[in-house]
Amino acid sequence: MSEFKFYSPIQVRYGDIDPQWHVNHAHTVTFIETARFNFVQALKIFDGESYFDLGWIVADVHVSYLAPIKLTQKIRVGVRVAKLGTKSMTLEYQIEDEDTGAVLTKAETVMVHFDYHTNTTQPIPDEWRAIIAEHEGWK
Repeated sequence: MSEFKFYSPIQVRYGDIDPQWHVNHAHTVTFIETARFNFVQALKIFDGESYFDLGWIVADVHVSYLAPIKLTQKIRVGVRVAKLGTKSMTLEYQIEDEDTGAVLTKAETVMVHFDYHTNTTQPIPDEWRAIIAEHEGWK
């Protein structure tokens, strides 16, 4: 498996912290979502204008919490495409401490290409396949 070629820095906010003074699990999923949004914009798959036109829907999420994330910690989220199917793709994520590189969280989502106007799944566009393959170094 290739290394992560895309990272999104994330600012931990006071509101992300739970009573135990580490990032709440729900906010961790939001960090992953934010990084995914930044990833598709960086690859120019999505212009950030209309999510209905992007056509992605989350089908499955798995998160492994390896170490707590603290309020003052500088973190970044690595994102990569691990598998590209006909209508879905699997994305892997790694939340790291920016200063030490320590891995704090690992996660995976299965994203289905979905037409929100017709409520049907769709094949992943060939243009996306080419962009992703180039980015991930699959060529």
